[in-house]
Amino acid sequence: MKLTRNIIIALILGLFTGIGFNLFAPELFQYADNYAFTPLGTLFINSITMLVVPLVLFSIILGTASVSDPKKLGRIGGKTVGFYLITTALALGIGLSMAFLIQPGAGGGFETETADYEAEEAPPIMDTLLNIIPENPVQAMADGEMLQIIAFAVLIGFALARLGDKTAGVLKLIEQGNEIMMFLVKIVMYLAPVGAFALIASAIGELGMSALQAMLLYMAAVILALLLHAVITYGSVIAFIAKRSPIEFVRKFFPAMIVAFSTSSSSAVLPVSMRVAQDDLRVSKPVSSFVQPLGSTINMDGTAIMQAVATVFIAQVYAQSLSFGDLLTVILTATLASIGTAGVPGVGMIMLAMVLTSVGLPVEGIALVLGVDRILDMLRTAVNITGDATCAVMVSESEEKREDDGEGAKAS
Repeated sequence: MKLTRNIIIALILGLFTGIGFNLFAPELFQYADNYAFTPLGTLFINSITMLVVPLVLFSIILGTASVSDPKKLGRIGGKTVGFYLITTALALGIGLSMAFLIQPGAGGGFETETADYEAEEAPPIMDTLLNIIPENPVQAMADGEMLQIIAFAVLIGFALARLGDKTAGVLKLIEQGNEIMMFLVKIVMYLAPVGAFALIASAIGELGMSALQAMLLYMAAVILALLLHAVITYGSVIAFIAKRSPIEFVRKFFPAMIVAFSTSSSSAVLPVSMRVAQDDLRVSKPVSSFVQPLGSTINMDGTAIMQAVATVFIAQVYAQSLSFGDLLTVILTATLASIGTAGVPGVGMIMLAMVLTSVGLPVEGIALVLGVDRILDMLRTAVNITGDATCAVMVSESEEKREDDGEGAKAS
């Protein structure tokens, strides 16, 4: 809790520092950003990112090895993917509702003549699915291809589970490697307050108050939708399915949410979110090791909300109406794209370009929302990893209940 308090204080100081530079010394901000904020923020992100690949590899191998029953592994995988797809669709519905309620682009005054954006092309969904099995696992780890790393780790874990005592030494070595990674996460977290201060000061100082004021309604729609999704969707799952207190869940998971807000990267915060889930939320290591790395790759509820609001916003700015069929197309396209574009750099904007194209809206409209996307990215990353942890808690509780029921049936 002391670390959480320090990170919150650092965020508040960074917020006021960024605003102060922007209002009173904008000419000095570039120097402060180049020589202080950006280097400190980059140092923190790099420190935590360097642990992601080995931690994911070790933890998924251990998680799969401990689930020796292929049926149980398939059951956990089915629950996880099903949860992510359903909550993504719900997130899109909430985002569309808030956008139509607030009408962020209906007031006019937006310059569309100079709006220009060149969208990158997303790979076909089939290519993404076929590329899950890596040709070269070492190259996949070097490139940080999470889906390929997860697939390779699952295969190794399954082999270790089937071979048993023959590979006990290898399993012990991987367990020790995982302990080393978790220890390094604790060390890196001491940098979190400094990193949080630098990252938020840089983001707010660069954004500027004029951009914030111009896009106030759009930001309000996105933020309100993110809040509603976290409270209603995740809160309901924690309370009614996992049978836990949502308030206690938020209190214990809050440190990981703050780090996610600072880094704007689900992958970068993964070591922290896994440690908090296992140590504080009592999620079993096998479930956490499988569910959360997969979620950091394919679960994009926060990004889906941004896409829904941005689509309606751009349609209103360009005075184009969206039919009920268009709205269904948005939900279907964005839900499928969350898996099809997994691991692609700039995934949020690639997905948004796909959604806009699917309903005939100009892709150039993305340029209108790019200015404030940095601060919204911080918020939606916090929502994304909260969804991953919610799924981990739900799956862990359901598996424990299933095992308890099975043991009770045997005893009777």
